[in-house]
Amino acid sequence: MRPDLDHWLRDPAIRVHHRREAAVPHTELWQAARTVRIADTRVLGRILRWRIPGTPASIAYDELFREPPFAILHEAEGALVSGLVGRIWTLRRDYPTIADPEEFRAWSAPGTARVVYANWVEPAGPNRAALVSETRVAAIDRDGHVGLTAVRPLIAAFHPLIAREALVIAVRRAEEQTPPAP
Repeated sequence: MRPDLDHWLRDPAIRVHHRREAAVPHTELWQAARTVRIADTRVLGRILRWRIPGTPASIAYDELFREPPFAILHEAEGALVSGLVGRIWTLRRDYPTIADPEEFRAWSAPGTARVVYANWVEPAGPNRAALVSETRVAAIDRDGHVGLTAVRPLIAAFHPLIAREALVIAVRRAEEQTPPAP
């Protein structure tokens, strides 16, 4: 079930990976994960809305990753990979809209970066599943690397919120909504 992220960004400058297990089958965990809204994640949601102005708090992360400035790169049962391009380190919304996966792969505008956001579920034992989130960032050129240097401390400080807020909420919902296995 793990998507091939190397297909999109083989050697990222930044890689963030989180995983949380639940005592439910993978289909139930994925369904619960798709319901987590921006408003459900207190600090992470506020940071995201600050970085992408105009994002409604009521939207689910699943919906967010399907709309501009994101583009769906790959989707399968229990997996979604989205991409974003631009100057992710600026305070203004500088994320050009990309139309499709091939435009993401071909993106080469100077002074920018490509970002892959991947979320998927995988089996973790009998009647258990894991929800996984991985983000990869790669600069296009030297100026892009300089920009990434500026944003790296923010990513380091706030990426744990993905696991502590978003993934924990999804796991809790899945376990609350799924009757225990016999």
